[in-house]
Amino acid sequence: MAEQGWAIATDFLPLWILRELAEEADRLWRQGRFRPTGIERGSKYQIHQDVRNDLIFWWDECTPTPIQHIYRAEIGRLRQALNEASFLSLVEFEVHCAVFPPGAFYRRHRDQFLTADERMISWYLNTAWDEADGGALRIYDPEGVDVAPHAGTFVLLRSDTVEHEVLPTRQERFSMTGWLRRAREFRILSNIPE
Repeated sequence: MAEQGWAIATDFLPLWILRELAEEADRLWRQGRFRPTGIERGSKYQIHQDVRNDLIFWWDECTPTPIQHIYRAEIGRLRQALNEASFLSLVEFEVHCAVFPPGAFYRRHRDQFLTADERMISWYLNTAWDEADGGALRIYDPEGVDVAPHAGTFVLLRSDTVEHEVLPTRQERFSMTGWLRRAREFRILSNIPE
C-alpha cells in the first residue's frame, strides 16, 4: 500500500461473515432496495449509463443490521492498524453494496470527489466465480492488474491516485465498497479540500 497505493489480500474476513453479508445484499437486491448510480455529487450528480450502470444500496450507519455491526467492527480494527502503521488519522467510514447485473460495468476512474485523502476498500461476495464471468476490477498500475471478484478478496487502494474500473460482467456481481476518511478537522488543518 505504501509503495504502490494499493494492496490485495484474500481470506481477510471469516467466511461466515462474508456469507451473511452476501445473503443480506442478495435479499436487499431482490426486494428492490438498490438504486441506479451516478457520477459526481450534489448539484452535479448525474446518471451516465455509458460510464457506469451498476446499482447500489448505501448502509445507514445509524441503524446497522447485526451483520453490518460485525463488519464495521472488523473495519474498525483495519482502520486502527492503518493509522498505527501510516499515521493516517482515519476516523470515519461509509459503505455501500453494489450489484452489477450481467453486462454492467464502471469505466476507468478515480474515486476522488472533493476529499482527496480517502482510502477505498472493496470486498467481493460472489462465492462461485469463474474467470469467464468477467467483472474483474482492473487496477491501472501502470498497465493493469485484474482482480477477479471471488468471495473474500479484499482490495485497498488510494482513491485519489489509483485509477481503476470494473470490467463488464456476465453474471450478477456483488461487492461492498467503503471509504475510510480522515476527520473533518484534520482535513481543514491540513488544507485538504472537502
